[in-house]
Amino acid sequence: MILPMKVKAVIERNSFNATVEKVTDVNEMMKYNIMMTPGLVINEKLKSGGIIPKEEQIHSWLQEELSVANE
Repeated sequence: MILPMKVKAVIERNSFNATVEKVTDVNEMMKYNIMMTPGLVINEKLKSGGIIPKEEQIHSWLQEELSVANE
């Protein structure tokens, strides 16, 4: 439960236009090759698996993916 809270905090703090969805379905996780939880997928891209990344890294990934999505 820690990872979704961290991601939500980064989104809120930076006013990013993004949503968080916690997925518990193993079949859905396997689509992204998540072998260990927690996993973080942004814009259909696996960013991390098996670790809880630092907020700075989450921010960087979100900013990168949101800028690509807005191009």
